Amino acid sequence: MLWPVVKALLGHYRRYPLQIFLVWLGLTLSVSLLVGVTAINNHARQSYEHGEKLFSNPLPYRIRTKHVANKIPQGFYVQLRREGFNQCAPFDSYRLTTKSGADFTLLGIDPVAMLPLGNGLTLDQMSMLALMQKPSPLMVSQDFAALQGWSAGDPVTLDDGTELGPVVIDTHNLINGTRIVADLSLVRELRPSAGLSVIACTDMPPEKLQQLKRALPNGMTLVRSSRAELESLTQAFHMNLTAMGMLAFLVGLFIFYQAMSLSLIQRQPLVGILRQTGVSGWQLAKALSLELLVLVILSWLCGNVFGLMLANKLMPAVSASLANLYDANVGLAIDWDWSWSSYSLFMAIFGAFASCAWPLIRLLKSQPIRLTTRLSLMRFARSEFTLQALIASCLFVAAMAVYQAPKTQSSGFAIIALLLISVALMTPFIIWNVFKSFSYTMRWVKVRWFFADAAASMSYRGVATMAFMLAMAANIGVETTVGSFRETTEKWLSQRLAADLYLYPTVSSAARMSEWLSKQPDVDNVWWRWEKDFSTNNGALQVVSTGTSQGELDALTVKLGVPDYWYHLHHSRGVMVSESMAIKLGIRPGDYIDLSMPLGQGWLVVGVYYDYGNPYNQVLMSHRNWLYAFAGTGNVALAVKMKDDTQVNVLKKRLDSVFRLDSERVFDNHSLHKKAMRVFDRTFAIADTLGNITLLIAVCGIFFATVAGEVSRQRHIALLRCLGMSGKELVAVGALQLFVFGAISLIIALPLGIVLAKLMIDVVIRQSFGWTMALQMIPSLYMQTAMLSMLALIIAGALPVMRLVRRSPMKSLRDAL
Repeated sequence: MLWPVVKALLGHYRRYPLQIFLVWLGLTLSVSLLVGVTAINNHARQSYEHGEKLFSNPLPYRIRTKHVANKIPQGFYVQLRREGFNQCAPFDSYRLTTKSGADFTLLGIDPVAMLPLGNGLTLDQMSMLALMQKPSPLMVSQDFAALQGWSAGDPVTLDDGTELGPVVIDTHNLINGTRIVADLSLVRELRPSAGLSVIACTDMPPEKLQQLKRALPNGMTLVRSSRAELESLTQAFHMNLTAMGMLAFLVGLFIFYQAMSLSLIQRQPLVGILRQTGVSGWQLAKALSLELLVLVILSWLCGNVFGLMLANKLMPAVSASLANLYDANVGLAIDWDWSWSSYSLFMAIFGAFASCAWPLIRLLKSQPIRLTTRLSLMRFARSEFTLQALIASCLFVAAMAVYQAPKTQSSGFAIIALLLISVALMTPFIIWNVFKSFSYTMRWVKVRWFFADAAASMSYRGVATMAFMLAMAANIGVETTVGSFRETTEKWLSQRLAADLYLYPTVSSAARMSEWLSKQPDVDNVWWRWEKDFSTNNGALQVVSTGTSQGELDALTVKLGVPDYWYHLHHSRGVMVSESMAIKLGIRPGDYIDLSMPLGQGWLVVGVYYDYGNPYNQVLMSHRNWLYAFAGTGNVALAVKMKDDTQVNVLKKRLDSVFRLDSERVFDNHSLHKKAMRVFDRTFAIADTLGNITLLIAVCGIFFATVAGEVSRQRHIALLRCLGMSGKELVAVGALQLFVFGAISLIIALPLGIVLAKLMIDVVIRQSFGWTMALQMIPSLYMQTAMLSMLALIIAGALPVMRLVRRSPMKSLRDAL
């Protein structure tokens, strides 16, 4: 008995084929974006474990210098080998850019040193030995070679015109991501230096490990790189991706809900007839559930295919962002995995049945005699919108309650989610009441009819309008957050990079270099900056020094300070703390803090300064106080202020001829600023892409909802044409109605998006990274988003009516009846 009921219900889609497409589209888009984001996150976390390996060798231990500008002397590595540490191998890395603008890390290795780590492989099986041949080949992962369009034997052209290669493509999955492996000698040719970036070691017995730690000089440290460490560092990045994916999933579910709700409403007469012929409610429920399950499976399969395509399209941008921000080597190609696929299936089933629960219950609980009466799309709209408004009020109260509680990263996302859903549920209720009030109060009959008809269309446009408003608000929120971050970062860099040239000499050569620079005719000032890292009870602490010059004061980005903080910093036992440290430890200007030995207690906090490039605690003190505590240790940096900044390159050449500084120890402010902003733009490109996709889905949803709704209102349009309305007038009315929908949605979305950005900055970013920034409005971006969205809505409102008015009025009326 069940199969005839299923066939009868599915027969509805033969009359309205567009609805089955809309149902499939909504759920497929939801699953696609959820799969795309989940696949990226899972793939990145799996790559963190692979990042500890090179040529399948686990290398969890890293010997690094404590100061980023310093290098490990090659003689120290030779000493380790003589002492029997065959588990260690030297590496030197160099960041390069191709002519096409792609960034990659050139990793120089010593193939001979890698031989003891071969895990039982024979010499023929060790492909790394081929890197010693001339001309020096480059070993490239398959996915990176495919992305760049390289074939075996091709040269790699750098941005300065230099050609490297030939390319050797790794066919054994020994390396991945944007890391290119070459012989150490090639890195030496590109960057003359006797130092090493890192010495990596395999696991070793505890006594051997202790011996290695004792052998390290003061300027080096031994760290264990683990997957857990990288996951904790990148947690905020992946959480933001997940939030964007869940938002897109929610928008797609709104489209699915809209289509299924309209489909069930239009099948009311059919369900009424089936009930009157003896079909029970349980049989109808099983038939509709079977239909829904088939739709879910079909959408899930298609969503997995499209989601995997989207993930592979976005993965290069994600990999570049993780490499620039966290030095994480993430592969560029994603393969299908059952873990995220099963998760998407569960979410699709849960979302689909949750979306259809209320329309299905409403349909099955209605009396058969009412279902067989004339179909009214407005029958349940008012009560549903009122119920949604009540639920929205409860969610808003819940959001306020969470906001008053102690704030964490998770609570920040919870507040944003509750606020988004509450405003989305309230939007149809607001628009409904605005339209109903205008339909009674406006003076002109046509205008009253316009708003009454718009209110009637809310029954099938309401949910699509919610999705559109959500996507608009999310897009505005992302644009505001990213724009605020970009402007703040640019201003911060412009202020901090007050000097024209930054040098990182050794401690022994700093005084001689400073004296030489001071004698140069084109140098105005030379500023010293001492740095020292040590462990405290509150974690790692970096102590830096500053001089008394006006230029150094102007380069300090102060957030809060006591009166005459600069005087107190240099003439008392005073320090300034970074904003992240102040937030983390609850420090305010005027407090006295304990900085542990050798600095001791009783340090007066004279100010708090912004520091967006510092992941740990940092304090700033005068040269006098710094030298009193750390004389003879630490690292030094020199900042050179030029009389004419156009002569920076000339000075760099003279400096190189005298002191032979490594290229990684010399930076000019223009290249630093350009590199930082380039990394920034690439990092946030994925957020912008996901936001635009979400908005596109919402526009598609409201378009298809309008198409489906206008088809069901064919009789209404035909009557209007028979009464004298021209086709152009009907097209204009259809476009104008959606324009009004969009305008009201925009009025709601604009302040909501700004509030979301404010919450992201004050709660999520503050708790994730430990710093804040000023909220910046970006009217030009808002206008661009609004104009494109409104144009899409106008076209969406006009096209369905244009299709209907091409037919003669009497034929349309006859077909509708």
